[in-house]
Amino acid sequence: MAAAASLNLIIAIIICCIGRGTRAQSAAAPCASTLAPKNAAPSVAPGWSAQVVASGLQKPRGMVFDTRGHLLVVQQGVGIARVRLSAEKGACVRAEGEVADVVADERLNHGVELAADGRTLYASSAGAVYAWDYDADEGRNSSGPREVVNGMGDPEDGHVTRTLLMSRRVEGMLLVSRGSMANLDPAAQDISTGVSTIKAFNVSNVTDSPYRYTEDGVLLGWGLRNSVGIAEEPVTGGIYSVENSVDNFEREGVNIHQNNPGEEMNFHGYLNGTETAEQGGNYGYPSCYAAWDVGEIPQSENVQVGTQFAIGDQNATVNDTFCRDGHVAPRLTFAAHMAPLDMKFNGNGTAANRDSPIGYKLSVIPFDGAGSPTAASTSNTAALDIVSNADLSRCPDSCFRPAGLAWDGQGRLFMSSDTTGEIYVVVREDGGSANEAGPSSGLPSPPSSTGAAPSGPSGAAVGKGEVVDVARFAAVWAGIMALPLL
Repeated sequence: MAAAASLNLIIAIIICCIGRGTRAQSAAAPCASTLAPKNAAPSVAPGWSAQVVASGLQKPRGMVFDTRGHLLVVQQGVGIARVRLSAEKGACVRAEGEVADVVADERLNHGVELAADGRTLYASSAGAVYAWDYDADEGRNSSGPREVVNGMGDPEDGHVTRTLLMSRRVEGMLLVSRGSMANLDPAAQDISTGVSTIKAFNVSNVTDSPYRYTEDGVLLGWGLRNSVGIAEEPVTGGIYSVENSVDNFEREGVNIHQNNPGEEMNFHGYLNGTETAEQGGNYGYPSCYAAWDVGEIPQSENVQVGTQFAIGDQNATVNDTFCRDGHVAPRLTFAAHMAPLDMKFNGNGTAANRDSPIGYKLSVIPFDGAGSPTAASTSNTAALDIVSNADLSRCPDSCFRPAGLAWDGQGRLFMSSDTTGEIYVVVREDGGSANEAGPSSGLPSPPSSTGAAPSGPSGAAVGKGEVVDVARFAAVWAGIMALPLL
C-alpha cells in the first residue's frame, strides 16, 4: 500500500499523575439513559464523544470482545467478567443486566485475549498464561484452566502485568510481554533471565507441558523495561510496543527525572519470518534510554529527541556511543512518565491505540498507511489528544485512569478506567464509525474483534474545523507531559 493511500493513527491512552486538561468538552447527542462519571466529565476533542458505559467494576484492565459482542474484562485481582451491551448505536450503548463472572481467579491482573475463532480464552497472572475453552453463546468458560506459558515470576516481582496479544497475521502466535522486577533491574542485562522482554509462542502446538518463558518462544526484543502495550499493525504485520521507562533518572550527577528519559514506541519486526535488524534486539534497558528534553541533559552533544543515551556517569564501557551503536532506538519517543498501558491498530492499519500515565488521556498518533508512523523519530509533537481529564491537578484521586482498550464491530472504542471502575465508549459525534477516517478528519478507524469490516454506519467525515488542529493538540500534549512526577 502506498504511503499516501491512507492516514494511519495510533490511539494512545495516557495515564498520568498531574497536569492540565486539554480542550473543552464537546456536546454529546442525547441518550435515553445516561451514566454519570464517578468524577468530573472528561474533556473531549470537538467532533468526538466519551460516555460511561458501565460502572461499579473492580479495577478493570485489559478487555476484548467475543464473537457475540460481549465485552470480556479483566478485573485485577478478581478474574474475568462478561459485560453484555445494549443494542443502541453510537455513544448511547450501555451495559445491561448483571456483570457475570467468566473466570474467578484472583491471580489474573491484566492480560486477556481470544483465539482467532473465539473459542479459546487466554489470560495472564504474574507467573503464567492460562487458557480456557470458551463458549461465546453462553458467555462462559467451558473447561478448567490449563497453563500455556509459565516461569514468568511471582506477584512480588515488581511489574507483574503480562500483556497478551494474539496475532491475526500468523495463526496461533501469542505474544507475551514481561516487565522488570524493579526501577533499575540488573537482571535485565542477562538475556537468559527473560526479564524485560517480549516473546511470541505458538499456542496451536501446546502439549501437556507448557512453554517456559525463559527458555522457549521467539524473542522479539529485550532490554525493554516494561512494555505493557503491544500491537500488530494489520497491513504489514509489524509488531509495535510502548514502553514505560524509569523514574529518578540521574546523568553525570544531575537528577533530570522530571522530563527524562522519554517513554518509547518501539518496532520489533514481524512474525512471518521476514528478517529485520530490530527483531530480537536489545532496546537498551537498564543502561540506555531515549532522550526527551535534551536541554536538561548534561553533556548532551550529539543527543536529540529519541537518541539513545547513557544513564549515570559515562565511562569506557557504558557511554552514549555504546548506547547509539549497540542498541535499537525507539521509533517514536513521548514525554517522561507517561507509562503507556495499551496499544491497538484499526482494521486497515490506519490507527492504533496506546495507554500511558502522564496525562490520563486518550490520544492519536498518525501512521502513513504503509506500516510506519508519519512523524520522524526525533519528533516531540507526534500525538493528538482526544479524551482527557479536565483538571489533572485533581489526579490521581479524582480522575479516570485509562488502562485498557478494545474496538467493537461498529467501530467504537471502549476504554477501561481501573481507578474508577468504569468503562467508557469513545465515538464520533456525526454517527460515523471511528474505524473510518475521512480525508479531512485527520483521525483513524478501529477494527472489529474478528477482523471483519465494521457493521455500523460509515457517516460523513468530520470537518477540519471540528477536529483537526495538529499544532494545538501537540502543544497541549507536550505541556501536560512536562510537569513533575509525584
